[in-house]
Amino acid sequence: MLRIFSNEIVNPESFVVTLELVPGRESAGRNIDTLKAIAKDAFGDGRVSAVSITDNPGGNPSLSPDVLGSEIFNCGLDVIVHFTCRDLNRVGMESRALQLARMGMKNILALTGDYSGKGFGGQGKPVFDFDSVILTTLLKSLNQRLLASGDPDLFFTGCAVSPFKATEAETLAQYGKLEKKLDAGASFVITQLGYDVEKFRELMGFLQQKKINPPVMGSVYLLSPRSARAMNRGRVPGAHVPDKLFDQVIKEWSQPRSGLKIAIDRAAKLGVILKGLGYKGIHIGGIHRSFTTVGAILDRMEEIEDSWEDFLGEFNMGNSRTYYYLSNDPVPEEKLPLPGRIKENFTEHYPHALLKTAHNLFFDKTARLAKVYRKLAGFLEKTNKAWLLKRMLEDPLKKPLLSCQGCGDCAIQHTAFLCPESGCPKYTRNGACGGSYHGFCEVHPERKCVWVRAHKRLKHCGMAHTLGKAFVPPRMWELNQTSSWVNFHLGKDHQKP
Repeated sequence: MLRIFSNEIVNPESFVVTLELVPGRESAGRNIDTLKAIAKDAFGDGRVSAVSITDNPGGNPSLSPDVLGSEIFNCGLDVIVHFTCRDLNRVGMESRALQLARMGMKNILALTGDYSGKGFGGQGKPVFDFDSVILTTLLKSLNQRLLASGDPDLFFTGCAVSPFKATEAETLAQYGKLEKKLDAGASFVITQLGYDVEKFRELMGFLQQKKINPPVMGSVYLLSPRSARAMNRGRVPGAHVPDKLFDQVIKEWSQPRSGLKIAIDRAAKLGVILKGLGYKGIHIGGIHRSFTTVGAILDRMEEIEDSWEDFLGEFNMGNSRTYYYLSNDPVPEEKLPLPGRIKENFTEHYPHALLKTAHNLFFDKTARLAKVYRKLAGFLEKTNKAWLLKRMLEDPLKKPLLSCQGCGDCAIQHTAFLCPESGCPKYTRNGACGGSYHGFCEVHPERKCVWVRAHKRLKHCGMAHTLGKAFVPPRMWELNQTSSWVNFHLGKDHQKP
C-alpha cells in the first residue's frame, strides 16, 4: 500500500523517515539495480515514508530522477523528486513540472542547485534562470492550474536550509531566504548536513520566534572515510565535516566492520537527538549498497530513543568563532588589521552611500522629478535613442562601478547596490545559496559571497535587517542589453506596478 508522504509529514503523531538515493551516470546496470533494490526493501520494511532522488548532484550528469522515481513510485513507494534550477530555463522547468504532474509525482524538493560540473566535452553551461524561491512560486501557481483542470492532487513543495554557517552574514542570509521560501509556498523543510547540535536547535528556535511552524526534517548521513573526506575538503557544497570529526572517522574505519558499526551508531544518535529537539523526521543519506544499513540505523534509534539527551555532547562541534543567532553574546566579526579596514571601508561602504544617494535622486518613482525622468525616457524610447543613453552614460558609469552585465532589468537595489548578475555565479536575486563557506563563494573560493558583502554594507549603516526582505521576480530576458534606466522609468522592468 502506498504511503503518502504529504499526509504523514503533517500528521502530528508521526515521525517521518525519508531516504536519499543518488543515481549514477548510466541508464541501467548495477547502480540502478541497487537503488531499486534499496527502494523495494524500504517499501517492504514499512518504516520509510518516501525516497528522495537527487537531480544531477554536484552538477554532473546522472540518470534523471524523474524516470527512476516513476519506476519506484509505480512499485508502491512514495517519491520526493529533487528539482534544481541549474540546467533548465523557465520554459524547461515549467515543462518538467507538467511532466511530473502527469506522472503523478508531486512531492518536490525545490533547490537552486550545485554549480555546473563536467559533462560531454567539458563543463556545462550553468542556467540558473530561476532560484529556489521563484521555482517554489512557479509550482504554487501551477497548483491553481491543476485545480482548474480538475486535478485535486497538488504539488507538495519542500525547501532546503543550511543552518550550519559560521558567520553572522551567512546565518542571517539562510534564515531570511527560508522565510521567503515558506512565504512562496514551501510546505516542508529539509536541512543540509551538519554536526553542531546547537545549530539544529537554533533553526527550531528561529522558526518559533517567527511564529512559523512548518514540518522540518534533519539530515542524517552514514559517514564513511570517502564521504567525510569530500565534505571536509569542501567538495560537497553546504555540507562540512570538521577536522576533528574527519580524523575520528578515519581512525574508526581502520577496521571497516567496526567503522561501519560506529557510523550506524552515530547516525542513530543524531536521529534521536533530532526527534528530541522537535524535528518532524529525518532524511537519511549516504546509503549506496543495501537497505540493511538503514534498517540497522532505525533499529538502533528505537533502542536509544529515550536517552537522546545523553548524546548531545557528541554533536557539539561548533567553535568559538561560530555565530549563533539565538546567542545572548554573539561572536563579533573578526577584527581586521588597519589596512584591511581601510580597504573594506573604501571599496564596500562608500560606494554604497554614493549609489544609494544617486538611486534616491534618480530612481524613486515618488521623487519630485520622477515625471520629468519618465517623459525623458519616453522621448528616448519613441525616437529610438535609448541606446545612446546606455552607450554614452549608463555603461561608462555602471560597468566600472558594478561590473554591469547590461541585463536591462537591474536588481542592484536588492543587494545593497552590488550586481547579482556579475557578483553571483548563480545569479541569485532572492538570497544566498547554501554553498558558501566562511563567507566565501562556493564557485570562486577566493571571492566573498555577494550576499555576505551586501550584509556588511547594510550593517555598516544600520540597515542589515532590510536585506533580502522583498521578493524579487525573475529577470526579464526580453530587456537584455537595453537601458535599465529607461526601462525603470517606463515601468518595463521587474519593478513595474
